[in-house]
Amino acid sequence: MESKFLFLVNLLVLQCLAVLCVSQDFDFFYFVQQWPGSYCDSSSSRCCYPTTGKPAADFGIHGLWPNYNDGSYPQNCDSNNPFDGSKISDLISSMRRNWPTLACPSGSGETFWSHEWEKHGTCSESVFDQHSYFETTLGLKQQTNLLQALKTAGIKPDGKKYSLGDIKDAIKEGTGYTPWIECNQDSSGNSQLYQVYLCLDNSGSSLIECPVFPKGKKCGSAIEFPIF
Repeated sequence: MESKFLFLVNLLVLQCLAVLCVSQDFDFFYFVQQWPGSYCDSSSSRCCYPTTGKPAADFGIHGLWPNYNDGSYPQNCDSNNPFDGSKISDLISSMRRNWPTLACPSGSGETFWSHEWEKHGTCSESVFDQHSYFETTLGLKQQTNLLQALKTAGIKPDGKKYSLGDIKDAIKEGTGYTPWIECNQDSSGNSQLYQVYLCLDNSGSSLIECPVFPKGKKCGSAIEFPIF
């Protein structure tokens, strides 16, 4: 009887440890969106439209990434929970519009979404299952509406250069929070608006001011907003 009890206790301990190993602690999320015109006119990447056709001229989701306050981040936390498209079947049409792939060769988007879930999403299983991870991220895009925030401030994807400070101010005015802007270079070497980072608390429920900004490619004082 005692040995059976000890066996059950050990089993429970192992199960708890397994959950702890999967449900990584983290401090906040980066919510990252990218401008497709900058991805496609880049000196460092090739661009292929999805098999469903050219995406709309709007910011697309890159991902929702758990992070630590020291700037590091967990990744690939649960190999036992791979991406399963059937779990987000009701979201697919919205995913194709708002989270399109631009990588080559052309694809439906599932390879991109699978990468984002398995590298980043599995590290937030204490907060999200697969469906809620993608559903929450889609909702954040609608909530922040970066393109509208910029257009309201007179900043348009017309190939012209705009002040980095004006871009940040417009996004803060539109969303309520300070963004971090990542730039890349076009084929002529010009700095251009590439990705916008906003932050979410570790419960995945509210936007917050970012505890730390990433160490990505910085921008000049004036950056191009390319046509797409």
